[in-house]
Amino acid sequence: MGKIKVFLILSLLILVFVVGCGSGSNNSIDELKIGVSAPLTGDLAATGASTKNAVLLAEEEINSSGGIKVNGKMMKVKFIIEDDENKPETTATVFQKLISQDRVLAIIGSQASKCSNAGAPIAESNKIPQITPWSTNPNVTKDRKYVFRACFIDPFQGKAVALFAYNKLGAKKAAVLYDIASDYNKGIAEVFRDEFSNLGGQIVAFETYNTKDTDFSAQLTKIKATNPDVLFLPNYYNEVPLQIQQARKLGIDAQIIGADAWDNPELLKLGGELLEGTYFSNHYAVDIAGDKSKAFIEKYKNKYGEVPDAAAALTYDAAYILFGAIERAQKADPQAIRDAIASTKDFEGVTGTISYNEGSGDPVKGAVIIKIHDGKFIYDSSVKP
Repeated sequence: MGKIKVFLILSLLILVFVVGCGSGSNNSIDELKIGVSAPLTGDLAATGASTKNAVLLAEEEINSSGGIKVNGKMMKVKFIIEDDENKPETTATVFQKLISQDRVLAIIGSQASKCSNAGAPIAESNKIPQITPWSTNPNVTKDRKYVFRACFIDPFQGKAVALFAYNKLGAKKAAVLYDIASDYNKGIAEVFRDEFSNLGGQIVAFETYNTKDTDFSAQLTKIKATNPDVLFLPNYYNEVPLQIQQARKLGIDAQIIGADAWDNPELLKLGGELLEGTYFSNHYAVDIAGDKSKAFIEKYKNKYGEVPDAAAALTYDAAYILFGAIERAQKADPQAIRDAIASTKDFEGVTGTISYNEGSGDPVKGAVIIKIHDGKFIYDSSVKP
């Protein structure tokens, strides 16, 4: 009897072990788990809300159509959304959790470049494909095979804004104020500086501040003394209104321009009339949307009661790039999905056509210039790569 009991116990342990291992394998699941790292709280919470809204809309759409066909079987998508608080250290923790505990097939996120730069090495080392919707800093994807983005990069955006300022606005002198502690702000500020100078313009002031600063009077006083034609503020939507308010109060009457981090409805709420006549570069323009963009905008408005910003549109594109890759891969396998993302060609997204060249996670995309007029974002012009 003793031998039989031992045999039964060993058999039970083996069965538990096999079942336990099988339940954690991405190849034997009934749903496709995709991680999302987004700033649901913190200083970019409005961007986090856009991210969450976009992925939940995409999840609802794909699942209502039956899911994604993988190896002959229809599988539902499940987004696991985590709050990275717009902090690099929190983002690293989120990526580790999504990969080691939730065992996701891929990750969408994060949004700010400083956070994507913290998550990307973790995705790369674990060979989990990552698509960041909104991070434009070149270092996010540099020398990485598993990290992609749905947006253009700062070298292109900085050049686009410099060309607009020099050629269309006729600016000859430019001043810049930016957050030196942020990868995004610092990167685009430096590109703009170099490109504007190469065009023949003069950078008369290049001033910095640190994240969460609220008093910019010392920097702006120096800027005023240089009498610039344009003031470039490559900063986030939650910071820009206060900076413009202080600039105007000091008597700076330069044309004010910005970059894609301006694009959020909160900017208009915070800035009001101070923003009238300012410009910024962006990924898409609602008022010149094509059929696919119009359909997305209408669905988003009906579901959430507001016009989607660029972060929402790019996140939605990232989700569908991933859906297409999973279907082409025909496997719930990160390596196969990564290879399918890398081979994406002529994907027609909300924010434009996206293709990846082998060896690069950066799509070649154009940009638009937006003007703020009568409290609205209005298309001004396009810049092609």
